[in-house]
Amino acid sequence: MPYTLANPVELTEEIKKSRFIVNAAPVTTAEQATDFINQISDPNATHNCWAWKIGQQYRFNDDGEPTSTAGRPILSAIEGQDCDQVVVVVTRYFGGIKLGTGGLIRAYGGSASHCLQQAELIELIARIPLQFHCYYSEWPIIENRLKELDAIIENQEFDAEGVKVTTGITQDKSQLLQKNISDITRGRVIIEL
Repeated sequence: MPYTLANPVELTEEIKKSRFIVNAAPVTTAEQATDFINQISDPNATHNCWAWKIGQQYRFNDDGEPTSTAGRPILSAIEGQDCDQVVVVVTRYFGGIKLGTGGLIRAYGGSASHCLQQAELIELIARIPLQFHCYYSEWPIIENRLKELDAIIENQEFDAEGVKVTTGITQDKSQLLQKNISDITRGRVIIEL
């Protein structure tokens, strides 16, 4: 199961007189990741290298370091710690000693990995989206069933007839929810996946 961070986390390491400051945070969109990178990056630093992963999407940047010696190892650290929905920025202040290609890969990947190992992780639970429309009189009962089944109400739209609901639920509980809603509404409500 993949994990994300409970809170943003920071770690500082010194490697051969260079200071590496790692900042990691949970994100759910590419825009959030970009905002975090822009907020954390220090224009006075030698390099601000970063990587993020959200589901099947990912990006990384070496910020002037030799190709694939910074961004790719940071992404590998994210994947190695089984993390998802995470952005990591490693800011380097050059200390005067060149690390070489292998040294850079170990420094960036290792410091990112150490940071993620110290972070409090939350298990990501895959949920499938379901959508349905019910009458106002049915909604309180259905809402209680959603809570009992640990479903997340993602959106509610109220109209003259009742409530249009978009919810996320784990695959193993989706059949039970569909049966409950069918029973409550006497088969009138059709759930859309």
